[in-house]
Parts: sequence; structure tokens; C-alpha cells
Amino acid sequence: MRNIISIAKKELIQIARDPRSLIIIFVLPVLLLVIFGYAISLDVKNITLGIYDIDNSVSSRDFIRVFEGSSYFKISEYIHGESEINSLIENGDVKCVVVIPRNFSKDIENHQNVKVQFLIDGVDGSTASIVQNYVNAAAAFQSLKISSEFIESKGMKVVQPLNVDAQFWYNKDLNTTKFFIPGLIAMILIIISVILTSISLVREKELGTIEQIKVSSVSSFQLIIGKIFPYLIISLLIAASILFMGSILFGIEVKGSYLYLFIGTICYLMVTLSMGVLISTVADSQQVAFQMSQLVSQLPTVLLSGFLFPIESMPAAIQVLSYITPAKYYLVILRDILIKGVDISVFADQIFYLLMFAALLISISVLRIKHTEKI
Repeated sequence: MRNIISIAKKELIQIARDPRSLIIIFVLPVLLLVIFGYAISLDVKNITLGIYDIDNSVSSRDFIRVFEGSSYFKISEYIHGESEINSLIENGDVKCVVVIPRNFSKDIENHQNVKVQFLIDGVDGSTASIVQNYVNAAAAFQSLKISSEFIESKGMKVVQPLNVDAQFWYNKDLNTTKFFIPGLIAMILIIISVILTSISLVREKELGTIEQIKVSSVSSFQLIIGKIFPYLIISLLIAASILFMGSILFGIEVKGSYLYLFIGTICYLMVTLSMGVLISTVADSQQVAFQMSQLVSQLPTVLLSGFLFPIESMPAAIQVLSYITPAKYYLVILRDILIKGVDISVFADQIFYLLMFAALLISISVLRIKHTEKI
């Protein structure tokens, strides 16, 4: 224990003397949270519309007002001829063009079916699908209104035989930012912790102090634990600061237990810090260690953890790769605690997987240090 404490004290002194490490610790997490937190969102608002109203009647203007009264749409162009439509979509001036046909008002009065055309920019398939759902909902609302007015004009009562009452059990306001913040926390923590620890042992090699460790009574296991412990404390402080900033900037609340959150974060950080130590046993310079840490931490977390893309929709071969991504398990823990507020029994298996990861990575790191550095 005395050897581990000595290594930890030495590492803390080196961190305090290294301005690059201090920048990574205190500036980078908040910067990443602010940038990604405000940039990543599935909420599509202010959809630019072009209106081509051929009928130009009272009924067509009532239909246009449906879009004007919604925060999801912004009418930016009133089109006066078909030749303008293509250029507006090509230049990106509008995302959708609403074409109201001639005799729109007359056909409605005669109780005939009226076809309104929506020309949607389909370059971004995801956004185009959302736009399609929005305009269909707006058209359905206006259609129901017209039908109700007609039925009531005949002295009949409008009855809806099926009334659907949908309630969202978690995240009731469907705030996608709150859904993405746990993924941001997992991504920021793995990037920071892996980078910090990956350069720790390499720094010893570059400065030549690794030779002093070799002739000391420190074992390879004590060296690894002594290297990990200071960064574990620092990473916990970073996690707390990220959560605090998330509550201020994005209204994030911890629905579940802070104790469970602490346990899950400890387990996750043990894995990420062990990854950094393993990288430091392979890399020969701090630059190589930094590049390797970026490669093994950032890309898998963004692509394979379920942060941005649902794992269930991935091909089977890619889903297999997601099982070796630590952030996948921590992301389940975070969303269960922050959004759902469930008991630890729900995500206990995720904690077990993280502990298995940490034990495996530490064991491999110990063997590599014994083999390469003879400690």
C-alpha cells in the first residue's frame, strides 16, 4: 500500500506540473459538453416552406395558416410559378414546397377528395422523413377540421369512436437533448480518462524515470494501481462537473440514486483508465499514445455504444462489435438512473460486465509491463 500511495503522489505532482494535462482536465470536458450538447438534437424546427397557392382562395389561405401557427414551420417563400420550385429546392432555400391545386376551395365545397402536393428535399433522408411526418400531421389536422365542420353543419354531432390517449412513461416532453446527454457524459469520460492515463507510463519512458521504478520494490500491479488511482479521483471530479453543468445548461436531473450513479461511474472509469494504461504499455511516445487513445475511445463510443445510432438496427456483425465497447454498458446505466430512476437490480448485469472488462484489461496490462519493462 505504501508503494501505491507513493506512485499516486508522484503522478499527482507530474499532473500539476504539466499544463497540457491541466487543460485536458479542466477545459476540454466543459467545452465538449457545450459543443455537443447544443449541436446534437433530433428535434427539427423552423422547417423552411415554399407555398405555391394556385387556387388563392379563402380555404387555401386557411390551410396555409395551419403552417403559420406552428413552431415547426417557417414560410420563407411564396411561389408564383412552377419554374421557381426547382431552383428553390436546389439552392436549399426551402426544405419543402406545398402545392395547393386549382379548384381547391371548389372541390372542398363539393365534398370531393383534394390532393395537396408536398415536394420535400430528400438529400437528408432522416430530416426528410421527419418533415414528411410533420406536413402529413398538419394536413390531417386540417382535414379533420373540415370534416367536423361539414358534419356539424348538417346538425349532427361529431363522434370519435376511438380516442387514443398516449402517455410517455419517461422523458415526457420528448426532449432529445436529455436522451443524448448520458451519451455525452460517457463519451467525454472515456476520452479524457483514456488520454490522461495513456500518456502516464509513456511519460516515464520518455523521461527515463522508468529505470528508477525498475530498480525499486514496486511491482507491476502496484505501478498500475498507483497510476490509475489519481486519475480515478480526477475523473470522478470531471464526471461531477459535467453533471453539474448539464443540470445548469440542459436541465438534466438525476431521477435515481446518486449512490448507484457513483458505483456505476466507478466501474466505468476503472475500465477506461485500464484501457489507457494498456495503451501506454504499447505506445513508445506520448504522441502515439494520444492518437491510439483517440482511436480506441472516441470512434467506438460514438458509433457502437448506442449513443447516436440504435444498436438493434445495426447489422448482426456490427452488433457483436458493440459488446466490446464499454460505453455501451455505461450508457444503459446512465439512462436508467438519470432518465428512468430505476433500482440497481435493473442494470446490475451492466455493472458486472464493466467489472469483468476492468479485471481483464488490468491483467493484460500487468503481463505486458512484466514482459516489456521487467517490473
